[in-house]
Amino acid sequence: MQLDNTNSRFENLPGKVPFWLDQKKRSILYQFFVLCMVGLLAYYLVSNTLENLERQSIATGFGFLQRESSFEIGESLIPYSSAHSYGRALIVGTLNTLKVSFVGIVITVILGTIIGLARLSGNWLVSKLAALYIEVMQNIPVLLQLFFWYALFYETFPSPRQALNPIKGVFLCNRGVAFAVPEAHTSHIYMLLALVLGGVLVYFLHRWAKARQGKTGEAFPVFRVSTGIIIGFPLMTWLAFGTPMEMDIPVFRGFNFVGGMTLSPEFIALLLGLVLYTAAFVAEVVRAGIQSVSKGQTEAAFSIGLKPGQVLNLVILPQALRVIIPPLTSQMLNLTKNSSLAVAIGFPDFVSVANTTINQTGQSIEGVALIMLVYLIFSLSTSVFMNWYNKKTALVER
Repeated sequence: MQLDNTNSRFENLPGKVPFWLDQKKRSILYQFFVLCMVGLLAYYLVSNTLENLERQSIATGFGFLQRESSFEIGESLIPYSSAHSYGRALIVGTLNTLKVSFVGIVITVILGTIIGLARLSGNWLVSKLAALYIEVMQNIPVLLQLFFWYALFYETFPSPRQALNPIKGVFLCNRGVAFAVPEAHTSHIYMLLALVLGGVLVYFLHRWAKARQGKTGEAFPVFRVSTGIIIGFPLMTWLAFGTPMEMDIPVFRGFNFVGGMTLSPEFIALLLGLVLYTAAFVAEVVRAGIQSVSKGQTEAAFSIGLKPGQVLNLVILPQALRVIIPPLTSQMLNLTKNSSLAVAIGFPDFVSVANTTINQTGQSIEGVALIMLVYLIFSLSTSVFMNWYNKKTALVER
């Protein structure tokens, strides 16, 4: 209080307020002082670490990334062998982490939304089953769930020679799930391009329909038209190339299946554990977001003749998303970071590959630094995208 009186006293003078009495300048000075202290501490730690490593004749730096890795990786999205470098091995681990994280996030959001809506269902049985699922899954640690699904997979399914064949072209065994996929064909690239083009058209169609409804009040059947575009464009491309129907069917040869595509038990167990665990929290986020919308909003929407789908899309979701998106972002980040538990069941994610690299090269500091950097990039990328989407969907007050 005395400082404020001093400042006001100096404001009436022709000269400027002395910097030691100016609160803004003092705060800048304090921040600069703290930054210098942190910099000096970091310099001391880094220099001391490098000195100790040099004293013990331990190599430093990232030159080991160019050396031959000499270890195999069970799953890889890109060609890899033990003759490749440690750098390529780490790229393989990064792609595996991205694969399980991306697929897991997509399935988790869909499953969590369904369970959250079921939790609000007027049907007593559906509501109680959803509540039971949420309570059970939230209170079992995710690591135990990974162990359970991994052990269950090996105990339930037989060996590849006695593999189960419930559907033609699909085989279930303790080596994974093998299933038929279309053989490589030129049409697949153009079908993918047609799908991307259809997605772009749907985006602009949605914007046009929204603007049109705002001006005229007439609703456009966006969902039906969008579904037709998304399915129709790739379908017409497939028909234009002569409807290629050749399938790459897995065949048992030697000790395992060859051909088609195989999902390993480690990947399936990791995906199941992460999805079922995180979906329970997403369901509660969705439920809380929907319940945050006043019941009077829904009643008012029905009173003016809106259909249930229109009420959900035009009234409930735009208001609920403000509550849903921030905690949903946290759950996405949790799923990505929990994927590092894959090392416990042998899935070759980035942490697993990095640990093997550290054990072989002894570059523990560099290896841990890379793990921290990669997961920091994953987290920041997810946060940036979700923050952008949050701003895009935020309600603008007039």
